[in-house]
Amino acid sequence: MSTLHRQAGTCEIITTMARLKEVADILANQTEIAVDLEMDSLHHYREKVCLVQVSTRRQSWLIDPLALPTLEPLSSPLADPKILIVMHGADYDIRSLHRDFDIEVTNLFDTMIAARFLNIAEFGLAALLNGRFGIELDKKYQKADWSKRPISREMCAYATADTSDLLPLYDQLREELINKDRLPWLVEEGNLVCQARVTEKDGPLFLYCKGANKLRGHSLAILEELLQMRDSQSELLDRPPFKVLSADTLIEVAETQPRSLHDLSLVRGMTPGQLQRHGTGILSAIERGIATPENNLPRFPRNGKKEVLERVKERLKNLKSWREKYSHNIGLEPGLLAPNWLLEAIADTETAEKVELDAIPGMRDWQKRLFSEDMARVLAMV
Repeated sequence: MSTLHRQAGTCEIITTMARLKEVADILANQTEIAVDLEMDSLHHYREKVCLVQVSTRRQSWLIDPLALPTLEPLSSPLADPKILIVMHGADYDIRSLHRDFDIEVTNLFDTMIAARFLNIAEFGLAALLNGRFGIELDKKYQKADWSKRPISREMCAYATADTSDLLPLYDQLREELINKDRLPWLVEEGNLVCQARVTEKDGPLFLYCKGANKLRGHSLAILEELLQMRDSQSELLDRPPFKVLSADTLIEVAETQPRSLHDLSLVRGMTPGQLQRHGTGILSAIERGIATPENNLPRFPRNGKKEVLERVKERLKNLKSWREKYSHNIGLEPGLLAPNWLLEAIADTETAEKVELDAIPGMRDWQKRLFSEDMARVLAMV
């Protein structure tokens, strides 16, 4: 039985390669390591990993990548398949470790995914630690700028708390998954998360702007010009784009197409400071968008989804009805059991053969074992 460890005083911050190698050697002799990251995405144009927290069952360290030339010594223990890496909500941290340091994780236990597989309604780390151990996590520094130095004692304590009791939480969740025969589900999902990578944006910026799909013609051309202008300003100011101008504001500008600073000041969300700093640039972007020739106007890609046949509609209706009952019976969130994209793919199969369902891209092995035969029976009803 593992025990919680509440560490007194300040946690050691690793700022030299010699000490990092020593800590890496300690980690290499563990069977489980708890890991978390802190980044600065809310404060800078290009986000980066600013802190790596690691804990064993006895010790915790804060590793400062901004003070180190490389984190290469961590590569071996984190990628060792014999060492379990315990993280909470690991997807983006896995991507960031690979992006910034070319570090891979190969053996992952994600406590957030585990909690969801156990049908725990509040699966945030703070809620889990509070509910199980009575530990109160202070989330005061959740949105702090972790690139600033020195790191205060309070921020050190905050960062350490994210991993110092993660292994005892893992012990409990693992045991409960075993009792429900769901540990293989967690292992499969962990293997998939380990393969997650950051992908660079490709194509026009409006493809990544929420709400852009409702625009057409010159409005969409204006939006693209506005997004390009905002991106340039964000890089120049070293600020996240959403802190320069919100997407909602830009979409309203693209829709209303104001032609003067006065008209621009009437746009919802446009502050006097934004108007002063970016007003002229915004009007210029509008002019460029309006001047775009008809044959060069951008188009938001449509998914080209074929008209859903009545038979497919009926199948999907039956599948959703089945999912509602089945998820209730086994105590699992419907969207986690079988997300809509999977039900749509199943409904669109040519036959009701189990072998065809098992070949659907993205369908998990645990889902195939759990309900593909049921799915085949539901499809055969139509």
